[in-house]
Amino acid sequence: MPNPNRGSCGYQSNEFEPEYDRPSKSELKRQMTALQKLGQELVDAPRDRVKRVPMPEDVRDAILECQTITNHEGRRRQMQFVGKKMRTLDEEEVALIQKTIDSWKGASKAETAAMHSLERKREKLLANDTALTELMAENPELDVQHLRTLIRNARKEQAENKPPKAYREIFQILKEVQAKHKAAAKSADADDEDQDDENDDA
Repeated sequence: MPNPNRGSCGYQSNEFEPEYDRPSKSELKRQMTALQKLGQELVDAPRDRVKRVPMPEDVRDAILECQTITNHEGRRRQMQFVGKKMRTLDEEEVALIQKTIDSWKGASKAETAAMHSLERKREKLLANDTALTELMAENPELDVQHLRTLIRNARKEQAENKPPKAYREIFQILKEVQAKHKAAAKSADADDEDQDDENDDA
């Protein structure tokens, strides 16, 4: 016969039950979703990058396999399998994968910023003739006549809604200039380091 006084003694019936450190259902769901998302990012990444990510071979194989599947249903099933494999990883392995993906994003951010910078330079060239003078002062090796023609053609393309052939060519020239400057800066840094080493040895 149930005790009518049960639970009315000033304490809850579960008060003396041992506490467990197991994560709650919602926390487990969050972790599973995060791992699935991480797996999706790896599937979406270029194959050569995935091959260099530090992770167990069976997990990598599942990801690379998923990249080759074009059938929608087949890919969905393989993606579920990737999620299952991701859940076999320990915290350290997951952290290492996340760190690698974050480093990709950092590189992508730098590339995007560099591209925006080139786009701004190109807009300046089209909007203001003094921008070309400045560019030539910094890069006297450029063909000023060719650049003038490209700028004139790019303005015409925009005005007449034509395909941006000259517009794109200006971008490529600016990209090459930027690459040369980067290479020169790298070379100068290397020379400085060599000089420092020589001074240390002296």
